[in-house]
Amino acid sequence: MNEHILVCVAWPYAKTSTHVGQVAGAYLPADTFARYHRMAGNQVLMVSGSDEHGTPILVESERLGITPREFVANYHQQICEVWDQLGMSWDLYTETGTANHYRITQDFFLTLYEKGYIFKDSMQSAYCPTDRRFLPDRYVEGTCPLCGYTEARGDQCDNCGHTLDPVDLIDAKCRLCGSKQSKLEMRMTEHFFLDLPKLQEPLLAWLSEGKEHWRPNTLAFAMNWLKEGLRARAITRDLDWGVPIPLEGYEDKRIYVWFDAVIGYFSASVEWAEKRGTPEAWKNWWIPGLSESEVKPYYFIGKDNIPFHTIIWPAMLLGYGNRILPFDVPANEFMTMSGAKASSSRGNVIWTKDVLEKYGADMLRYYLSATAPEGRDTDFTFDEMIRRNNDELVATYGNVVHRTLTFLQSKFGGVIPQPLPLRDADKEILAELEHGFAQVGKYISQCHFKEGLNAAMIVARAANRYLDEQAPWKQIKVDREAAGTTIYVMLQVISGLRLLFCPYLPFSSQKLHGYLGFEGDVSAQPWQPVEIPAGTTLPKPAPLFPKIEEPIAAEK
Repeated sequence: MNEHILVCVAWPYAKTSTHVGQVAGAYLPADTFARYHRMAGNQVLMVSGSDEHGTPILVESERLGITPREFVANYHQQICEVWDQLGMSWDLYTETGTANHYRITQDFFLTLYEKGYIFKDSMQSAYCPTDRRFLPDRYVEGTCPLCGYTEARGDQCDNCGHTLDPVDLIDAKCRLCGSKQSKLEMRMTEHFFLDLPKLQEPLLAWLSEGKEHWRPNTLAFAMNWLKEGLRARAITRDLDWGVPIPLEGYEDKRIYVWFDAVIGYFSASVEWAEKRGTPEAWKNWWIPGLSESEVKPYYFIGKDNIPFHTIIWPAMLLGYGNRILPFDVPANEFMTMSGAKASSSRGNVIWTKDVLEKYGADMLRYYLSATAPEGRDTDFTFDEMIRRNNDELVATYGNVVHRTLTFLQSKFGGVIPQPLPLRDADKEILAELEHGFAQVGKYISQCHFKEGLNAAMIVARAANRYLDEQAPWKQIKVDREAAGTTIYVMLQVISGLRLLFCPYLPFSSQKLHGYLGFEGDVSAQPWQPVEIPAGTTLPKPAPLFPKIEEPIAAEK
């Protein structure tokens, strides 16, 4: 295929650890996608990092009596530990607190400013007299003037999806103290604005062409924004924590967190190139016409981040110039918890670390992939996760692997038998496997991850049927060579299954990789069937997946 695939993944806020809703919404799809494209022979760069700026971090660090840097360092470490446990295959996971990110963010600011896409103006900003501070937009809460939702934030209404300013809210209040002691004020303050109206026409032209592969909801959301008409958006705030404004006279202000966070995709790419000793390598994924192969940047996000990645970040790239725009923004819907949107601030979350420690990575990866909120919101339940593990991973995929490998050990001493000429049934199951590689690859490359996982499971079910129909435990009583042929064919199918499931289930695929006598990293294998030669002696296996018994499930 030989494409350059840039996998940009939403930056988690370093104020909490990660929850399963975030993993399902952006991180697991991105990792599955990147793993597949590496196996398919493409050049992949997958980057993200911890978003470490903004007032919420400043407020929490003050409450705890530590510096903001100490605060974010703690959560950055927690987030990285979860990524390691989950098996995220980052090329670089960094943070917005690096000197590299500060330098590149300031360069973006100055370039856009010098080109006339950033201007100064005064604005009303929410100020809480009780806390004696200007508030970030998301720390202002009130009633949405468009839909009447009573818990809308000052930057966006989660109910209707429209972006807002604090001044738009009805009965606005401070989320820190509720403004019970004094009324929230709107004070005039000077800030810098991104002149989005100047970039409306280029954005419309870009969104109107070649977006057939985008998810309909994502494209419709972006086009509706443009139809309503873009407004200039403030990109600085009255803070002392964040990227400094690179102009004199604004030492008490900082670049707004959302502006510097999206630049992180680019700054992380530059950091990756420098760390590997090839400082110019980032250009192959970012500068048009430089790479000999096609370059496709993908942005994996949740639906609440659609405006920033389909409008604001592309506008910044257009204004900056000579940068490749997003090829796709496969935004997911929400994975709810007991029917409500996951929210760490409201306590309605299931922490990824807790699930990983109790159930393991592949069980969680399988469940979140099988129930991914690709076209609509889905709900996380432990009962359904356990059911899918026992009925699908254990009883279908794990079952056919274990039956085949244990039969090989008990009847052939672990040595792969020499097959007879293949029968029609043998050829059919091998053809099913070939078809599986085409189908799974197609669906993953189109960002249809549930369909890709289902296509892999179809091959596993077909393998079970083939094994039941051939019944080598019966064949061996009358024709040992026929039984040997069945087991030889099954081993070729299982060898293929470890690769089909590898983007989704890297840990069990690596385990099966070893059971089949292979060495090295299974993720480095090519995306095609790989024959295991007759005469190879395989080690004794163990079950790929644990069955979760009811008493354990009851402890969830």
